Amino acid sequence: MISGCAVRPLVVHTDERGRLFEILRRDDPEFQRFGQVYITTAKPGVVKGWHLHRLQTDHFCLIEGRARFVLYDDRTDSATRGEIDEIICEGSQPQLIVIPQLVYHGFKNIGDRDVVCLNCPTEPYNRDHPDEYHTDPRVNDIPYNWDVPSPFPRPPLQ
Repeated sequence: MISGCAVRPLVVHTDERGRLFEILRRDDPEFQRFGQVYITTAKPGVVKGWHLHRLQTDHFCLIEGRARFVLYDDRTDSATRGEIDEIICEGSQPQLIVIPQLVYHGFKNIGDRDVVCLNCPTEPYNRDHPDEYHTDPRVNDIPYNWDVPSPFPRPPLQ
C-alpha cells in the first residue's frame, strides 16, 4: 500500500428493512477534519482521473456499482514513490479508501450500471482556487493503462 493511503472494509448491519454502514466517524483513526461531503457518479466504462490535491485528503466509499480505484505515488520524498495501488470496489461490500495529498488517483466504472461514490475530503471545494490538479487519463507519465484489464488484480474484500 502506498505510504499514507489506507483501505478499510466497513461493517454492514443488515436486517429485513435494509442495511446501514458507517463510512467515517470523527473518532476513526483515518479522520483528520471535515471539509465537505459529495457524491460523484460515472457511467459504465468511464474513467474519472487522474488528479491529485495539494491540500486535501480524500475519504472515498463506493456506494453502488463496481469500480477500479487506482492510486499512483509520484511524491519525490516518499518511500513508495513509483508504486501503484489498485482497489476493486463493490457497492455491496463497502470500504473506506483514504488518499492523502499529492497522490494521483482516479477510478473507472468496470460494471454494467452507473457507480455512485461518496467522498468526504478534509477541505471544502474552493471554486475560485480549486485544489485539483488534473492529468489526462491516457496521455501522461503515469505507468498505468486504464484500457487493459486489471494489471494488479485484487479481489474485493470478503
